Amino acid sequence: MTEAEIAKRLERVRSICLAYPAVSERPSHGSSTFFVRGKTTLAYFVANHHNDGRIAIWCAAPDGAQEVLVASDPARFFRPPYVGVRGWIGIRLERPAWKLTAALIDDAYRRVAPRKLVALLDGT
Repeated sequence: MTEAEIAKRLERVRSICLAYPAVSERPSHGSSTFFVRGKTTLAYFVANHHNDGRIAIWCAAPDGAQEVLVASDPARFFRPPYVGVRGWIGIRLERPAWKLTAALIDDAYRRVAPRKLVALLDGT
């Protein structure tokens, strides 16, 4: 995958993540990382992490979702290093399914954001 293709995917992930209340981006551990209120990690965008060949995001997932997603489509989903033990999901972006990716980022936001921000998102 070319650098331009990777940049396009990052820009799409960025547009999804930064649309949520109180989300910001900064580098962390060599990756573009999205934070809620500058503290809690929402998602990482990783490009060939330790030469794994993947362009992907890693994000929080609801309890049990990692196992179901990886079993249902191991070509798209994987257990990411470091955060996979906490139930996070890796989503490959070489052939992205953007609606699904956006839905999983939404799940991640709802999992890690404070209740007040989720209520703001829901308009309640």
